[in-house]
Amino acid sequence: MPAKNIPITVFTGFLGAGKTSIILSLLPRLPKDYKVVLLKNEFGDVEVDSQLAKQSSLAAVSEILNGCMCCVLVGQMKTALLEIREKYRPDRIIIECSGSAFPATLAFRIRELERETNDDLKLDAIVTVIDAENFAGYEDTSPTAKMQASYTDVILINKWEHITERALDILIDHLNTLNDTTPKVRCQGRAGVDPSLILGLDSTLFRLDTAAPDGALFADGQHHDEVETVTILKGYHSNNASSCSHAEHAHVHEHDMSHDHDHDHSGPTPTTHSAAAEGDADAPPISEERLLGALSSLSKETVWRVKGFVRLERGLHILNWAFARYELTPFDDVSGAHAGAVKLTVMGERGEVKRAARRLAEKIEAQVV
Repeated sequence: MPAKNIPITVFTGFLGAGKTSIILSLLPRLPKDYKVVLLKNEFGDVEVDSQLAKQSSLAAVSEILNGCMCCVLVGQMKTALLEIREKYRPDRIIIECSGSAFPATLAFRIRELERETNDDLKLDAIVTVIDAENFAGYEDTSPTAKMQASYTDVILINKWEHITERALDILIDHLNTLNDTTPKVRCQGRAGVDPSLILGLDSTLFRLDTAAPDGALFADGQHHDEVETVTILKGYHSNNASSCSHAEHAHVHEHDMSHDHDHDHSGPTPTTHSAAAEGDADAPPISEERLLGALSSLSKETVWRVKGFVRLERGLHILNWAFARYELTPFDDVSGAHAGAVKLTVMGERGEVKRAARRLAEKIEAQVV
């Protein structure tokens, strides 16, 4: 009997829409022996979301940093998918795209892999996550946000509980003008969404024997200019961390989930990697009051996402800030890689975010590198 193929689910959505949280909320609702590997593409060198994913029941996390795998790093995406197939043979691969990745290009690349692997790797669905509270704002500055909502199998409306029913109706009406045929599903807070609504869809989008819709591909890579990233450090010795466009360079990191879970985590141990900046164990912690005061001064018009590691008086935490909302998650740094006080990636509007990052760094007595 031929081996069952490996379905691939692609999650897209703008910065801070909640893609990682929704993916992680799916895992406890899957069968105990169902093995999922996450391939994540992210801005900057700070591996925040993969560290959160380590605490989940994922079999492995492979992360492509500092580059967009829908275009300049498409070769690395292909290599990563083939390696995941060989090392883990999972029941499903989930790809989490960076905030400015364009789904059509990714889908076409996966369709090519379908052909090359005789359908062993198979595109199952493109899922777009919409931040209901902020979509109208970032859509104005990001053509890719519109494209993400236009070329997808299902739209997940996240954070809708933060807006009025009237505002939600307006948002859905607007989404229908972009894409009136795709189902639109409200997420249920921390519970996310029922897996049966987004898994097993067997997408018909972007098949190789069909023409791409007008405007579906950014051949000139213009979406690279939408987001700029800046690194802020305190208590770290900078090596190769730097502010950059996400298209400048890339690193691929892979993490085997060797801790105990109910899922089967068989497979070879991937190679280890070094952080972009070395931490100083003597670095004093940052005041939480000072940190929150500095974050409250950020404008969500120019700064869209801040994420990274902060050492507070009450211990090391992962900071996730998006459009003026934040979370601080305690983190046990077993490896000792985060001994410094602050290591953050700031993401936002090109030409504006550097100034905002410098002001943020000054307020927490850190440095932009």
